[in-house]
This record gives sequence, C-alpha cells and structure tokens, in this order.
Amino acid sequence: MKTENPSPASPNSPSLTAGIDALTVRMLGTGCYVPERIMTNTELETIVDTSEEWIRTRTGIGERRIARSGQATSDLALAASQQALETAGVMADELDLIVTATISPDMLMPNTACFVQSRLGAPAATCFDLEAACSGFLYSLEVARHLLLAGRMQTALVIGAEKLSAFTDWDDRNTCVLFGDGAGAVVLRAEPATTPVHGILSSVTGADGNLAHLLTLPGGGSRHPTSGETVAGRMHYLKMAGREVFKHAVRCMSDAANGALQKCGLTIDDVDCIVPHQANLRIIQAIGQRLNVPMDRFYMNLERYGNMSAASIPVALDEAVRNERIRPGDIVLMVAFGGGFTWGATVMRWGTAGNGR
Repeated sequence: MKTENPSPASPNSPSLTAGIDALTVRMLGTGCYVPERIMTNTELETIVDTSEEWIRTRTGIGERRIARSGQATSDLALAASQQALETAGVMADELDLIVTATISPDMLMPNTACFVQSRLGAPAATCFDLEAACSGFLYSLEVARHLLLAGRMQTALVIGAEKLSAFTDWDDRNTCVLFGDGAGAVVLRAEPATTPVHGILSSVTGADGNLAHLLTLPGGGSRHPTSGETVAGRMHYLKMAGREVFKHAVRCMSDAANGALQKCGLTIDDVDCIVPHQANLRIIQAIGQRLNVPMDRFYMNLERYGNMSAASIPVALDEAVRNERIRPGDIVLMVAFGGGFTWGATVMRWGTAGNGR
C-alpha cells in the first residue's frame, strides 16, 4: 500500500514550505544484490598465471561475484533498488529522481537509470547516469542531495551498479583478479531537520584530470570508436597503473575524509564506522595508518566481492546496516577514489529507527 507523503508540488510539502537550512536529506533504506556465481582465486589459477597466495597477499581478495552472460547492469541495479525501496517503505511511484552511478552501462544510450525506472514503475522520476568510476556513488549522493535540498524534489533513489566482468581482460593477471559485479542502492528523502541532524552532514568531492591515464577503459568512445583495430588492441578492457593508483588513492581518500569531517565540525574520533571503497586491502590499511584509525573501525567485504567500482560502497553500507555494524545515531564516514582521477567522502548520522529512519 502506498505510504502517505505530500506531493513534491503540494504547498504543504516540507520540501517547499521549509527553507533549505531547515532541511536534511535522510537515508530511509538500503539494498544490495550480488550475482550468484562465485569466482574464487583457485578458479583464477586455471585462467591466468597467478596463485591464491599471490592474489590474497597483494589485494586481500579471496573471491568475487560474476554476473551471468544475459545479465546487464540494469538487472543488478533493479534487484538492489527493489530491496532498498522495500526496506525504506517507499513505493516506486513516489520517486522523483533516479541516479545510477556506473562505468558499465547497459549501452551508451539510453541511460541505465531509465531502464531501472521502466521496470520499477516510477513514471515521475527524472533519470540519469553519473560516471565518476569508483567515486560515482558518492558523487551521485551529493548531486541527489542538492537536488532534493533545492525544493522541487523530495524522494530519490541513488544506485551504484557494475558489471565489470564485461570489461575485464582475463589475460591480464594484474587487473582480472581485482574486479567483480554487483549493485547497491539507497533511498533518500528531504525532511525537516532535527536536532541533532540525522542524515547526510557533509561531503567533499574532487578530481584531477592530469591523472586520467592511470585508470582507463580506452575503447568504444569518440576518441577510439569501436573498430577491428580497437578490438584487436584489447582497448575495450580496463587498464590500470597499479603502483601510481595506490599512491594517489591513499593521499586523496585521506584528505577527502579529513575535509568532509572538518566541514561538519567533527573529527575522526567521532566516527563510529568507516565504509571505504573496497579496492585493495593494502590501500585501506594505509588510509587507516594515515588517519590513525584502527582497522576494526572499517567495514570491509573486499575478501568476498573484490572491487565493484561504484557498487562497492553501497553494497558494503547495506551489509553494515543489516549486520548492525552501523546502528541508529552512529556517525558514518564513506570514502572513495576512482578513475578520472576522482575522489570523495561523505559523512552522515545514521537514522533512529528501521533501516535508515
């Protein structure tokens, strides 16, 4: 049964009658989906010149999920979105906005969010994709937050979804061991602020295009349109300069975390749970050392899923909430980096009842 909420266009809607300073954007619910198929490090030993010990020691990854050949990114996103809506107690036709963060869309046009909208049954939602690689979910949260605070929208669905297996070079042992498929989603709503504020408190995003060459998928765009030459040159697969990415990722994520905390008047000591981008165990450990935070304050599922790019943080967030690693009133810090080079951090106070309320 549809929940009773004022229409975004209604004069009684809190998003119109309250000023922006009197609003907060709360996370009402989360959801995630990962494919059934598990690819272990032992299986990878039969595909490429690598070993279980080599992968686990250098990355912290033990297995990853691989989507079926017939599954597209929107299929993964749909399942995660349905769970998030159910958890939030929100009907699809209440959505004013759907943003999908992905670097592995179903196709270049139309956007993946439109496919999700159609299958959810959310005719009133404005839909678009956002591409900021592994930082895409946090970028999308920030864009959605400000659209809600602007007052013309009230409820949003933000998704991080990837089918990276479609763009993984299974002959390249330096990259194929890292990536997996999955999707996570959250439902956001603009509501009158309470004291203390529950919801998103602050965010920092940034980018440095001078580092774009470190993490790329070069083929298929206008620079290198698909051709026999690009296919033969394996240009439609992810490419990464691992050592350089490591160095910049640690610095950018640490600086973003401190910046986001400073913006909302908190310190790292106030944080109850850190949900980092699940890229590499060594990167997360280095960030912990730089922030002077013990590893038990990080929530990690890297060992089970590998790097799911834009899906990593929302999948981990959903797990952390459902496992009660994140509890009502907790301060949560999410932090990511990705190709572009992009980075971001978001601080929020988790809700007081239900999944996110």
